[in-house]
Amino acid sequence: MDGQPHDVRDELQRDPYPHYDRARRAKGLTRVPELDAWLVARDADVREVLRRPQDFSSANSLLPDVLPSPAALAVLGGGFGGRPVVVTSDGARHQRLRAPIVRGLSPSRVAAVLPYAAERAAALVDAFALDPKNGRVELMSAYAQRLPGDVIGRIVGLDPADVPAVVHGGRRAEELLFRPLEEDEQIAAAEDVVAMQHILDRYVRERHARPREDLVTEIVASVAEGAEATGATKGTEGELTLEQRHEAVAHLQNLLIAGHLTTTALIGTSVMHLLRHPRQWELLCAEPERIPAAVEEAARYDSALQGFRRVTTRTVTVAGTELPAGSEVFVAFGAANRDPGRHPDPDTFDITRTPGRHLAFGLGVHGCPGAQLAREQLRLTLEELTRRLPGIRLAVDHPVTMRPTMIHRSPYRLHLTW
Repeated sequence: MDGQPHDVRDELQRDPYPHYDRARRAKGLTRVPELDAWLVARDADVREVLRRPQDFSSANSLLPDVLPSPAALAVLGGGFGGRPVVVTSDGARHQRLRAPIVRGLSPSRVAAVLPYAAERAAALVDAFALDPKNGRVELMSAYAQRLPGDVIGRIVGLDPADVPAVVHGGRRAEELLFRPLEEDEQIAAAEDVVAMQHILDRYVRERHARPREDLVTEIVASVAEGAEATGATKGTEGELTLEQRHEAVAHLQNLLIAGHLTTTALIGTSVMHLLRHPRQWELLCAEPERIPAAVEEAARYDSALQGFRRVTTRTVTVAGTELPAGSEVFVAFGAANRDPGRHPDPDTFDITRTPGRHLAFGLGVHGCPGAQLAREQLRLTLEELTRRLPGIRLAVDHPVTMRPTMIHRSPYRLHLTW
């Protein structure tokens, strides 16, 4: 999908909101060639699809935009993973894969990690705020790409020394599957992904041999139990089979990528919009009790996760449009969050509005289990920045460019000055 088609898709993904508006106004569903899917854009229709997982399978949720070259695929063949994960599974498999994540991201687990998250947020801000000669920062690399990885790594049970390589590997996995790269860069990206997978496989084997109170251990246990329940081939006494290791690594990789890339995007996009609306930023600095409402408004206004793909399992009708079995749809959370039928004056960014029931974190059986953790990290970020750097503003010499993606929507870079 290289060349001109990708250029057209990039334009749509950098600013999908005009397309959403047209789709909401149109009768029935709109077919979008750039996405090769039917666009589900109205709030009521998005909710209907998300509440019918038996009719709309998640098997194609992570359908890549780019197929890596044979050379890159050969490199990936030396790694682990490549198995169905929670966001691409349905029914009983989905429930089994989701269960340890829901436990691992429970309110009590999130509360337990918050002191560490607050400590890391303060330390990362210290690194640029305490330098009197500084006066500027590129927030994505200095902060937004670091805090979420540290926090999800802590919950999962990673050694802090391994977190940078795992975060880097996750970003490279997204690049490899969603950006057109030259073959040598594809190979380099694939090598980074495989390096990450070998780190995760080491954790899988270690936790199987010596369990701990962490999410790696729970995921490994769930994979082993799932194999027993399905009658899959067992390994030698005390060891995981190669297939179990592949499944556990795939599960961990997906969890970690979702745990850091989505929150990175949420932080970057939220700070960007607040600073594009200086009066609202000043209000937030003067009245920090508004931060929880600002978190909800930022998530609604420009959702980090714009939506997911689904595929119909039978002939269905949505918004009067009949879709045969096997039809691809893009369920646009970001479009639903700008639906005037649900949110008055939806294209206005307003932290003083009463928070409504938005879909930034999905809905139903595939609703994001890490939603509260993401909200808390954005809350901590806004508390730090409003308290310590109330005078920050967007750097006029570095215009903001949005990444062309529908799943981790954020600025490439966010240069701030004070």
